Amino acid sequence: MPHLAPRALLCGLALACSSLALGQVNYYDSELGRISVEEVAKGLKYPWALAFLPGDGGMLVTERPGRLRLIDAQGRLSEPLEGVPQVFAEGQGGLLDVQLSPDFDSDRLVYLSYAQKGDEGKAGTAVGRGWLADDRRSLEDFTVIFEQQPKLSTGLHFGARLVFDREGRLFIALGENNQRPTSQDLDKHQGKVVRIEPDGKVPQDNPFVNTDGALPEIWSYGHRNQQGAALNPWSGAVWTHEHGPRGGDEINIPQPGRNYGWPLATHGIDYSGRAISEAVGESAPNTEPPHHVWRQSPAVSGMAFYDAERFEPWQHNLFVGAMLDRSLIRLQLDGDKVVHDERLLKDMEERIRDVRLGPDGYLYLLTDSSKGRLLKVGLADR
Repeated sequence: MPHLAPRALLCGLALACSSLALGQVNYYDSELGRISVEEVAKGLKYPWALAFLPGDGGMLVTERPGRLRLIDAQGRLSEPLEGVPQVFAEGQGGLLDVQLSPDFDSDRLVYLSYAQKGDEGKAGTAVGRGWLADDRRSLEDFTVIFEQQPKLSTGLHFGARLVFDREGRLFIALGENNQRPTSQDLDKHQGKVVRIEPDGKVPQDNPFVNTDGALPEIWSYGHRNQQGAALNPWSGAVWTHEHGPRGGDEINIPQPGRNYGWPLATHGIDYSGRAISEAVGESAPNTEPPHHVWRQSPAVSGMAFYDAERFEPWQHNLFVGAMLDRSLIRLQLDGDKVVHDERLLKDMEERIRDVRLGPDGYLYLLTDSSKGRLLKVGLADR
């Protein structure tokens, strides 16, 4: 069970206290020492993702109903920013991920992924970018740079996490819209990792650029509903994770042109309790095994590598939110290999939607709720 302590007491213990941390502090036990969980902001409606602005600029936070907000350095929540695209806010759809341009200091570009309505009530994932105004009250000249085709979702499995690699290419981790066979179709974006230039153009070294009948944006395929993507700071590789059906959540390190199996190979079963009809087993010919798999689904969401200096015991760990388990998963790494799994914050009442490493070396979590919160997490005794 968590232990409570007021902020003043923590500061009196000479622990590092960020100006963002405004609320009461909970303590949780872990294998590596006590963990502090401090409320930074509240009053968010189903927040989905956050991105830190440079310096003391605070952070941008998306709310799934279609709002982008700024949380400033004092933890104050802004009014919704103008210039955000209209979103398909049904089911799992809405305003999803947010990422800053790698050159944000000079170009002030903000990237958003979101569910976009098409014809006949169906929707798909789109990605666009706009300039953050100097007063930080709007996005200017928002332009769509990617649209998932065809649009097949009635409200499920949009993905869609965004991550830039070291060369500045944008990876988009997409869901298969709950249309399982489409993950294997190279003429569709469903169930794919897509790789594009920052302006939406197709890199000419993408694996399917010269393949007839294949969409040239595709980097890898055979994915289900990808809910996390992050750049490994030590290898430079993009990692993603995705929901299995009933069991079989997995982490992948997508390689160009490779097939990651869904729905031909899975460690899970259908929610009905029956086998996945297309599956031939936990593996299938010409498909890649998952890098790491959970046979019992924690419902993974959000992902952050820890490479900050503040909490040395967390070095070379990967943190993943678990919505079903209502916990934070700590994965200890040996190189790329996952060697240990610990569940943290197991007594939380809310689901964790996003996990990010802050510039101060703390982890920041968004809780998935109509009264969502931003939480700051660290090792309390260090």
